[in-house]
Amino acid sequence: MKEDRLRRLTGRGLITERELKNIVSEAENSGTYPEEILLENGVPGYEVLLSLAGYHDCPFVEFDESVLLSRSLIEKVDMEELKRRLWVPLSVSEGSAEVIAYMPGDPRLCEQIRQTLHVSSITFRVALPYDIIRIIEHNQDVNPHFPPAGGRTPLAMVRTFFADRRSLMACQRTELAKGRTGLAFIRTGVSFIAIALLLLRVFGTGYLLFLEVPLFISGMVMAFDGLVWYIPARRKGKRKTVCRATGPVPGEAVLKVSNPGDDPVFSRSEPVAGAPELRVSWSSLSPVMRRRFLASDRTYYAEERTLLACFRTEMARARTGLAFTRTGSAFIGLGMALLRQFSGGPWRLFDAFILLTGTVMAFEGFFWYFPGRRAGNEGLKAVKRMTDGESIWDFVFPPSRKGDNSNIASSSVLRNPGLPGIWATTGLALERTVLAERRNVMARFRTVMARSRTGMAFIRTGMSIFSIGLGLQLYFGAGSVAWTSCNIVLMVCGILFIADGFTWHVPAEKMRKEMPYCFGDMEIIDPDYGRPNAEWGKAVFNHDEV
Repeated sequence: MKEDRLRRLTGRGLITERELKNIVSEAENSGTYPEEILLENGVPGYEVLLSLAGYHDCPFVEFDESVLLSRSLIEKVDMEELKRRLWVPLSVSEGSAEVIAYMPGDPRLCEQIRQTLHVSSITFRVALPYDIIRIIEHNQDVNPHFPPAGGRTPLAMVRTFFADRRSLMACQRTELAKGRTGLAFIRTGVSFIAIALLLLRVFGTGYLLFLEVPLFISGMVMAFDGLVWYIPARRKGKRKTVCRATGPVPGEAVLKVSNPGDDPVFSRSEPVAGAPELRVSWSSLSPVMRRRFLASDRTYYAEERTLLACFRTEMARARTGLAFTRTGSAFIGLGMALLRQFSGGPWRLFDAFILLTGTVMAFEGFFWYFPGRRAGNEGLKAVKRMTDGESIWDFVFPPSRKGDNSNIASSSVLRNPGLPGIWATTGLALERTVLAERRNVMARFRTVMARSRTGMAFIRTGMSIFSIGLGLQLYFGAGSVAWTSCNIVLMVCGILFIADGFTWHVPAEKMRKEMPYCFGDMEIIDPDYGRPNAEWGKAVFNHDEV
């Protein structure tokens, strides 16, 4: 039957009978279609289609982006099953259907169509296998060989879930910042309480009560208010986030989301066969195919920003933990000073309680510190990897990326910048993708700056610990070996924190000077892709006017 469908080619002298038999045999052995082998051997596609149309006595159809299927039909059929069966319905009305198929005369195919579409009459159009698959994929809104998850609507859903996750992490960072503010209240309150108790123990219950009581009450109020701010932040800060990317394969695999809801799971499909070659031939892609790749790029950039936001959240947890450590250090220093200054008496239990409380707080701060330190190091590696990787500029404007602008005018995107029509939507998609890439660059910069702030938190914590040890040593001297050893341990821990903080802060400061993103004036272009670039509007904001 397959030979009979292509017999016209031998009558036209395009191939011989022997060649046709060899091609059909080769197709059966390799699992491909004889039409594909004919096209690879240089037989014109229209000749193959005319042969099929003549055999089946029906018109032929080639792939074209204007061949659109009814949305109601798409929802009723399994598009992946249609790709395997090589047929697709064009229209259905009053018990009849118009169908594009590779084998219109197959009785089993006809029966399947009748059962699927619930029709009795079928009008066929014949098409080549690849054209049928492309018609289906085009209506699925995916590029060749991409899974349904590669459509712009599923990708937009993935980006929405990424945005939701970033919003949740932003809320968590805000709560952590509120917790750090609460800890500052607690430290201030502890200072007031310490001063009041010190005056009470030194001068007794004389006229200074007018000063001691307000100080003590103010300290208690501030400490309680700080706890009210800190406890919710501590509870939310315990929710650890897993900072993991699905894999750096932009444009070659598809990001998808499963288990949608409060805990979505993101994954990436296997690399799509032929996607890298298709991506490289950017200038030959249709506007719709370009927009699909651009949607995939924006989804990849959204994943990058989400990953960097996760690292920043973990570093915010570390800064909150270090603020807790500094508060605990203040308690430790106060308890040690009171124990050494006032020996004996009923106050000794209170002094020991302050020292023990500070120790517990300091150790809990260290518990928050180590995951944040790990996230900071992984975040810096991720920033370097993302910076060295390919971006939208490598595919759309490769000459400008490589520093050679001699041929940039030959780009089909830039040759007629004022051309309206199909380039309008594609131009907007390209601009959104370029803006997304710029947001990613700034997200990387924010991540490095967050690492620098975390390093400064290391330094502040180290200076607090070192100052407490040094102050106690200078005030009480080296009379006690045990207390001197404690002071030395405090000073050594402080120096280690300071050194670690500088290793985080210095590289960030170097990068900050290399990325001057803050200017006195800012220009925002208002694009109108239906008009030439020279006629686009521009809004200029001056720093002095803001």
